[in-house]
Amino acid sequence: MAVAIATAIAVSLGTAAFSLYGSGEGAKLSLSIVFGAAFGFVLQRSRFCFFCMFRGWLDERDPRGLLGLLLALGVGMAGYALIYGAWLPDSSSGRLPPGAFIGPVSLVLIAAGLAFGAGMAISGSCVSAHLYRLGEGSPTAPFALIGTAIGMALGFLTWNALYTSVVVTAPVVWLPATLGYSGTLVIGFAVLAILAAALLRWKNPRLPDQPKSDSVLHSIFTARWPAWVGGLAIAGLGTVAYLRVAPLGVTAELGARSRQAADALGVLPTRLEGLDTLRGCVSAVSDALFTPNGLFVIALVLASFAAALVAGQFKPSPIRSSHVAKGLAGGVLLGWGAVTGLGCTVGTLLSGIMAGALSGWVFGAAVFIGIVVTLRGIRRSARSA
Repeated sequence: MAVAIATAIAVSLGTAAFSLYGSGEGAKLSLSIVFGAAFGFVLQRSRFCFFCMFRGWLDERDPRGLLGLLLALGVGMAGYALIYGAWLPDSSSGRLPPGAFIGPVSLVLIAAGLAFGAGMAISGSCVSAHLYRLGEGSPTAPFALIGTAIGMALGFLTWNALYTSVVVTAPVVWLPATLGYSGTLVIGFAVLAILAAALLRWKNPRLPDQPKSDSVLHSIFTARWPAWVGGLAIAGLGTVAYLRVAPLGVTAELGARSRQAADALGVLPTRLEGLDTLRGCVSAVSDALFTPNGLFVIALVLASFAAALVAGQFKPSPIRSSHVAKGLAGGVLLGWGAVTGLGCTVGTLLSGIMAGALSGWVFGAAVFIGIVVTLRGIRRSARSA
């Protein structure tokens, strides 16, 4: 039954993608379904969760998740550089590459990263992981996503004050503009290598080995993928998605719908200063029933559900008050951080660093600090209770 349902989902997604395929917007909608389904499948199979990677290192000195992330960043940086070489041969021309997530760097970005990291620690996942865990039957994910929508509305409410006082004058730093493509890659690879060496230097020597699978099908559809496989797959997917549709990101549609709902309730200002002119995983309100990012997210959830079914990992649990509280509280911080930081760990961190944006590195460092401080606070409170 699980395989039959998963097959039906795959056929439905394929049929929808085929029926939409054409020129212009139709091609984008079709490819968004394909890329979203692939992204959801990879996330679920490799358990590619940013918070889990950080927590695995902090709690168990297990570097494998973070090493997979570093691999994804390195391969993605190289893939983006190849695309840039064809689209924008002279990186010093003053132009930014089309569509890349390159945002302003300011204290507001740092605050957004800290809030997003805190939201991850409280809710137990980032936005992308909550989406694929929604397909696994997580009792926390629905409330985390509701909280994210609320937090996004709060982000829109505070946007004008933050933009006019800080963001409007903040520099938008695209590293290849000053370092060139080769210089950016050399420095980026060096940073990644230093981080990888540090992770390996202080890793736990008693970590269990990755379980071996009995067959290829079991390795693909049942066993958990090694982190490096997930990292390579996401790097390749991120590069191709940017080439054909847009950089990877999961918050644009949710943000647009939150903005639309808040505007309908009359709680938003008549104008959000500069928001629609900035680079990042943000989307203006659209009357279209389906948008590329909307279909991407829908396909992500459905594909992760299908993957979880086949792997025997669709395990819905009874909803408790703790799930509701943690999901909503953490989600609000995730949503506010995603709007204020112009994206989440997928859009601003992953796609941003691949694009050579300084904002991606700054956001990533702030997220890590937010996770560490919040986890320590939560555990200290639990011990003293």
